Amino acid sequence: MRLRLPEERPTEPPTGYKIAHPVLSQDGTRAGFTGVSLGGAVPYGVQDEARCVYGLRHRAPHRRCDCGFHCVHDSATAEAMLCTAEHRAAVLLEVSVLGAYIRFEQGFRYARQRVRSATVGPCACGAVAAALADAGWGRPGWRALAAACAGCVRGRTSLSLAGFARLAGDGLRVRAGSGVVVGDLPAGLGVSELVAEAALLQARLDWFQTQLARLDEAGPQG
Repeated sequence: MRLRLPEERPTEPPTGYKIAHPVLSQDGTRAGFTGVSLGGAVPYGVQDEARCVYGLRHRAPHRRCDCGFHCVHDSATAEAMLCTAEHRAAVLLEVSVLGAYIRFEQGFRYARQRVRSATVGPCACGAVAAALADAGWGRPGWRALAAACAGCVRGRTSLSLAGFARLAGDGLRVRAGSGVVVGDLPAGLGVSELVAEAALLQARLDWFQTQLARLDEAGPQG
C-alpha cells in the first residue's frame, strides 16, 4: 500500500520567500541567482526549473530526495537568515511557487519558480545600495554580486539595480532595502560622538596636508 500525500489545487501560485546571491555571467549577458545551501552550485534564472543536485534522473521534487527549489512561507523567516555572517551579502527574494510542490510546516519544496522581486540590503559600509558589484567570489562562469553604494563600487564590475533587473528579465523588480542615506548622520549621535568624529576628520585632513607639503618640497622629478 503506497502512502499518497494530499493534493492541493490552488487557484493562484503560492507565494514564498528565500535568500540568494545575485550573479552575473562571465560575459556580462545574463543575470540570475545562486542559492545559499544545497543548490548553491547551480545558478538559476528568474524563471527556472529545478533539477536534482545529485544527478539522479527523477523529476524534482522527489519524495525520497531533498532536491527541488526551497522557500519559506513568510518574509520574516527568510530575513532572519540574513543575520548570519555567511549570508549577510545575500538578497531577499519573493517567488511564485510553480508546478508540483511538497508543503512543509515552514515552507515548500517545489519544481519550478518565478522570482518576482529582489530586495537588496545595505552596502558593507552601511549606506543604501546603489548597485550590485563584484563580491570577489563566484561559480564557474558566474561572478557573485553584492550590494554597494556609489562610493564603494570603485573600479569593480557592477550593475545598477535597474540594470540587473533588465538583464535578468521576465519582469523582475529589484529595490534597495534599508540603509543610511549618504550625507545623513547616524541616529543617536550625541555631542561627544560628534566631537570625536570631527577630531578624526581633522586628523585625516592634517595628514593629507603633510603629504602635500612633502610633495611640494620634493619638487618635480626628472
